[in-house]
Amino acid sequence: MEWITIISLLAFGIILLVAEIVFVPGTTLVGICGLILMGVGIWFGFRDLSTAHGYLLLGISVLVAAVAVYFSLKTEAWQRFALTTQNHSKVNEDVKPELEIGETGKTLSSLRPSGTGFFHGKRFEVQTNGEFIPTGSEIKIVKIVHHKIIVEQV
Repeated sequence: MEWITIISLLAFGIILLVAEIVFVPGTTLVGICGLILMGVGIWFGFRDLSTAHGYLLLGISVLVAAVAVYFSLKTEAWQRFALTTQNHSKVNEDVKPELEIGETGKTLSSLRPSGTGFFHGKRFEVQTNGEFIPTGSEIKIVKIVHHKIIVEQV
């Protein structure tokens, strides 16, 4: 019974460590739980079996964890689970604003300080100089820098 418990703890610990490295990079709860499970399994090996068996379990579990991580990353077996697409677009980048300084419109959302404005039947991402403007307010364009439209309340 001791062997089943010890091997189960080590196996789940290794699985969680591999998941930490491959799926959830960084030090998170998954990796910490994996280390704790491996530590408890090795401690049980020292306590319940013998010192020689404890060292054997320690060596084997470190070797198996290293090999599992190496082959998981090298063979890219986990790529089908990973998000590989990226969104490279930005707000208002695809359409050059055909707006001029001084034009007026309405807010479709609250500007805190950024939100959505409505000019000439089209929606635009706009922002203020830091002030809050409620939904439905009249706004005026005061500055356009690249694709950033700066407005103020009329």
